[in-house]
Amino acid sequence: MSTPGHRNSLDWTLFAVLTVLWALAYPGNRLAVNMSDPAHGFPPQLVTAARLCIGAAILMGIAIWKKERFPPLTDWRRWGTLFVLGFIGMTAPFLAITFAQRTVDSSLAALYVAAAPLFVAGLAHFFFAAERLTRGVVLGLIVGFSGVALLFGPDAISSFGSASVGAQALCLMATMFYAITTITARAAPPMSPIMMSAAFVTLAALLSLPTLAGVDFAALDPSPSAFAGIAILALAPTAAASFLYMRLVARTTATFISLTGYTIPVVTALIAFFMFGEMQSFRSVAAYALILFGVWLSQKGAKRDPSV
Repeated sequence: MSTPGHRNSLDWTLFAVLTVLWALAYPGNRLAVNMSDPAHGFPPQLVTAARLCIGAAILMGIAIWKKERFPPLTDWRRWGTLFVLGFIGMTAPFLAITFAQRTVDSSLAALYVAAAPLFVAGLAHFFFAAERLTRGVVLGLIVGFSGVALLFGPDAISSFGSASVGAQALCLMATMFYAITTITARAAPPMSPIMMSAAFVTLAALLSLPTLAGVDFAALDPSPSAFAGIAILALAPTAAASFLYMRLVARTTATFISLTGYTIPVVTALIAFFMFGEMQSFRSVAAYALILFGVWLSQKGAKRDPSV
């Protein structure tokens, strides 16, 4: 594990690759649900279950090939951690974001992930002695969440209950889930990255299956691009990213990993622009800048200020 504040080239390489893999989730979702023509896309429940089942099969195959040993069923601490990682880190946020992306652009959905470091900074105070809240962190949280409020827009209250506001609320909910996942993964007992990723993705896949009860399979008429979206989701942000995520968790800190929250939106915006011609409004860019400034303040405050 690298020392806090001193990241080596491997840490940053894993960070960069993980950013790209996770960023592909949003264009992948847009393709899978076929936002422009939902009649020829997959329903969100099926998108989530398919990406998780395929990803789980890949990771479990690797784990078996590597002869990984899974913890005994009586090891409630490890299996409890894996269950939380599977449900809070995958099943729940994947469903939330995929439902949201029926009406929200890829790049806008990804912008909400920028708030993840803010949630992590707040939660880490209660779990890690080295990451306590300070006056600077609190100031950063206030500024950052002001950016989240701006992202919703001044018309959010008047439009409360609309599809757009509801979809953005789902994105924010998913961001909170991701923050909890980062904290949980960091506090997890020692486990092999391959075994850990295979186990919690498999649990996430199993937890997603009951949601398929309401899917009318006979009415499905997906386009080739929808199938491509499923493939992208299963291979990149699910299977590959889960393994790299566990590697990075073992090497770094919760706060460092959460910094992908403000690199993912930039990479997603670039991918979405070239794939779909998506453009963001000035308000979205300003909100993103405010969130980043809040994150910067919280990071700076954590290093210099006394605890609250």
